[in-house]
Amino acid sequence: MLLISSFVRALPKVQLHCHLEGTVRAETFRELAQLRGVESSRARGPLDATYAFATFGEFLLTFAEVCRTLQEPEDYARIARDYADDAAAQNVRYAEIFISPSVWTFFRADLDVLETVAAIRQALDECRARTGLEVALICDLTRNFGVERALETARLAVRLAEAGLGVVGVGLGGDEARFPAALYREPFAYARAHGIHRVAHAGEAAGAQSVRDAVDILGAERIGHGVRALEDAALVSDLARRKITLEICPTSNHLTGAAPRATPHPLLALDAAGVRCVIDADDPALFSTTLNAEYALVSSWLSEAALLRFARNAVEATFLPPERKAILFEELAGYVPETYGALRRTN
Repeated sequence: MLLISSFVRALPKVQLHCHLEGTVRAETFRELAQLRGVESSRARGPLDATYAFATFGEFLLTFAEVCRTLQEPEDYARIARDYADDAAAQNVRYAEIFISPSVWTFFRADLDVLETVAAIRQALDECRARTGLEVALICDLTRNFGVERALETARLAVRLAEAGLGVVGVGLGGDEARFPAALYREPFAYARAHGIHRVAHAGEAAGAQSVRDAVDILGAERIGHGVRALEDAALVSDLARRKITLEICPTSNHLTGAAPRATPHPLLALDAAGVRCVIDADDPALFSTTLNAEYALVSSWLSEAALLRFARNAVEATFLPPERKAILFEELAGYVPETYGALRRTN
């Protein structure tokens, strides 16, 4: 079992790459499956085997089974409350997490998305009142449903943002290899024209060109994963120069095959090349990990000073206004002022 140090536990953190639907606790999944009448083999047998899978394809099927059990706004409010409580317990101070409305309505076409996001928002705001954790939302466009559906979701994201529900961006998840970034130029342009931030998964299941297209064609401000950018040295240099953040999720990368365990994780080379990287957990419940565990894993490769750099990178990469970033920077500075000050002077 990975040892999580007191340094990691107490480090103020920002979370930028986490799918709400991938945070559903195994026991919650089983309770909801029974409550909603969803038959699933994963709802039987040992609890710790609920999310066991051997291939990336099996993981995707597992994710779909979890989503099938989420059928009412109160189900989403429940998992949002659990997510926020779990994140606050790990000393996460701010988060921007993915929600997937197009997946929700695929499994239940009559779900009221506005009501559902409002329920999520209420649960998150209640947690903020208890813990101080602030959580913003990013609407994933989900490649697999096609361009028209992605445009609908981009329009929805704008409406949710205008309704004051804490939506700050759109993302692009799904099958990166079969649905390349260039297809989604219009939805991303629509989001940009309406003041919505843009992020995209790339360089996970497809190569370096996928990362370049996400940045150059879609205008992505952050890249989810991006580990295969290493296949193109010029791209790596460009990412470093343009300060494009890569949201690195080590355990996820290992389990999906994006980064083989037999070789050093790409995070090491990307960080050494000056690319702005952050550490995250992706689908923590499904991958049997936590944000603290991901920091602990990276601490087995790099120094505590490097962990502080990644924590600072995460603050810098948020979509917060400068005055809010300054507060988070001060929390980090107060944590280990001498080391952090040295890092700040050299970056």
